[in-house]
Amino acid sequence: MMRHTMMLALAGGLILAGCHQAPKTDAQGFVIDPGFEQKLQQQLLDAKPGTIVAIPAGKYALTRSLSVTANGVTIKGAGMDKTVLSFAKQMSGAEGLLVTGDDFTLQDIALEDTRGDALKINGTKNAVMRRVRAEWTGGPSTDNGAYGLYPVQVENVLIEESVVKGASDAGIYVGQSTNIIVRNNRAEGNVAGIEIENSTGADVYGNTTTGNTGGILVFNMPDLPVPGSKTRVYKNTITANNHANFGAKGSAVSSVPAGSGVVINANDDVEIFDNEIANNKTANIIVSSYFSTGFDTQRGRSAAYDPYPQNIYVANNRFSGGGNDPTDQFKPLMALGGGKLPDVVWDGFVDPKVTDARICVQNGDAKLLNVDGPHQFKGAAIVAADCAPATRLPEIALPAEMTRAR
Repeated sequence: MMRHTMMLALAGGLILAGCHQAPKTDAQGFVIDPGFEQKLQQQLLDAKPGTIVAIPAGKYALTRSLSVTANGVTIKGAGMDKTVLSFAKQMSGAEGLLVTGDDFTLQDIALEDTRGDALKINGTKNAVMRRVRAEWTGGPSTDNGAYGLYPVQVENVLIEESVVKGASDAGIYVGQSTNIIVRNNRAEGNVAGIEIENSTGADVYGNTTTGNTGGILVFNMPDLPVPGSKTRVYKNTITANNHANFGAKGSAVSSVPAGSGVVINANDDVEIFDNEIANNKTANIIVSSYFSTGFDTQRGRSAAYDPYPQNIYVANNRFSGGGNDPTDQFKPLMALGGGKLPDVVWDGFVDPKVTDARICVQNGDAKLLNVDGPHQFKGAAIVAADCAPATRLPEIALPAEMTRAR
């Protein structure tokens, strides 16, 4: 049985759609509708479970953050390049759109030039972001918002067919969440293209990350109460992520070397397989511990925090290029790989309570370089890594209503 829905749309948009006429715009291309922002705010405030807020094609100027607190709300536009909410004139609010209601969907829309994060979804269940563009149109800058699509403390996350550009931290970020699918997106010109942080159970596949500082990050931060593990990164295209790092000083991503394809930091049970990984000038894959980062140590580490990466499996990827122009600290190690860093670089820190960290590489001719971080690179060497997990990670499954094509 179809769920009951209440269609809410801007009155002006309905009239224009019915007349098949383009809305009037000003010299900057913004739709001329003085009441648009107030009407949209009111619709979101009045929303109830099943409400669909439909926004017609056009570029709309907003001056304040939007928020959704009700459960079961959908906001949809006419397409990520047709319906644009521009926050270039934003005067108040910490993000473009803040969502605290369960069963939320945002689709076919763009959020541009927000003062802070473009979309933040906090402490909910069942969040869907589909064909959403989050962009800072002036290009990469430390002054841009930190995150594009930013679900945190969410159970069941789907981000698909979206585009994020220019975030000063991570374009697509999922933090302290469970049961996650990030698929078929494009992240370009961010510090981190896609980041899974302190989250458990994630499938990251079919994405393209290029022109970022780091392509795909799987991190565990030390001062958060929830640890993460069990992420699969597969069937992605991760190329030429060589942009200079423009992250805010002291942020976790400010420690990511320019030219990083995939970075695993202090995370366990991660599989990286069947990807196209190429031309990331520092290294195509980096596996590191807490001890090799520039993370802020003043806030301490939570009791549950494990600073060491363990059970990392790299298999059947297609590598080309990369490692030919690493950051300065790694340049002396290029000789070990015949003039470039090998495709997989590991900092070499191992939990003293564990006999084998199981950093496994079964990937044709790809080599694993242990840089011997504990001894300042003195014992750096190519090491044997022909191992595999006893059991592979399962596919992530989301509620059927979340993944139904629309």
